[in-house]
Amino acid sequence: MRIVSLLPSATEILFGIGAGDEVVGVTHECDYPPEALALPKLTSASTPGSTPAEIDRHVRAAVHAGSSLYHLDSALLAQLKPDLIVTQELCAVCAVSYEIVDSAAKHLRSDPRVISLEPISVQDVLANITQLGEITGHSAEARNLVERLESRVAAVGARTAGTAKRPRTLVLEWTDPPMSAGHWIPELVELAGGTPILANPGANSRRLEWSAIAHADPEVVVVAPCGFDLGKTRRAIEELDSVETWRSLAARRAGRVLALDGNAYLSRPGPRLVDAAEIVERWYTDGAEYAG
Repeated sequence: MRIVSLLPSATEILFGIGAGDEVVGVTHECDYPPEALALPKLTSASTPGSTPAEIDRHVRAAVHAGSSLYHLDSALLAQLKPDLIVTQELCAVCAVSYEIVDSAAKHLRSDPRVISLEPISVQDVLANITQLGEITGHSAEARNLVERLESRVAAVGARTAGTAKRPRTLVLEWTDPPMSAGHWIPELVELAGGTPILANPGANSRRLEWSAIAHADPEVVVVAPCGFDLGKTRRAIEELDSVETWRSLAARRAGRVLALDGNAYLSRPGPRLVDAAEIVERWYTDGAEYAG
């Protein structure tokens, strides 16, 4: 089978279930595992800016204008002759739109199957792994991966089940403007031993007002902007210090702020979501500022 993955999370899953050798094309954002970096890149994106505020303005303008944030190389897609294309419809700003992919696929002589992954919970992510295993002929490897992940989830849950003090936790998926944690992230916070606040479980993240954040006054804050690595996340936290409300939060004053690589651990609904729960669980105990 010749597989094109238009999702970084799907690329991780495909390699995780032993189908990596069948992946012939990926996105420009597929950077894990390292083997994916050598594969042909089918997408590109306009450079929206460097700061969270600049990126937000660019994204909102593009969405308002009805234009795509990503370009799909249809000519390269045709050359790769895929049998299977893995994409998504869940988020309009996270990947090439399903409509663009579906339209391009209909013009291919290889007549590929197009699969759209739409997880909103950890259980959905595990189901996606099973689904891709069945489609690619790697069912046994997929079951093995799911069992290992379920075992780790159960272990975290067992360690935190009796926790009396569950820190009221704000997860920021974006910092300027501040945006709440959506989809699977509140579930991961609960698993790790915290209580998510101002969250939007099972749905898209939403914009938050600083007044609402101040009123909620979280005990701890996890900053993990969507698509940002750890370096960019730390710079985003430094920029937050220009916001008076942020500086006044008890969590900020106490140094209870975790900079988390959202690009690797929270934004992508793949195997490393379990890593995120384990990292946050350890951080609740260790509590070092910018610890992970």
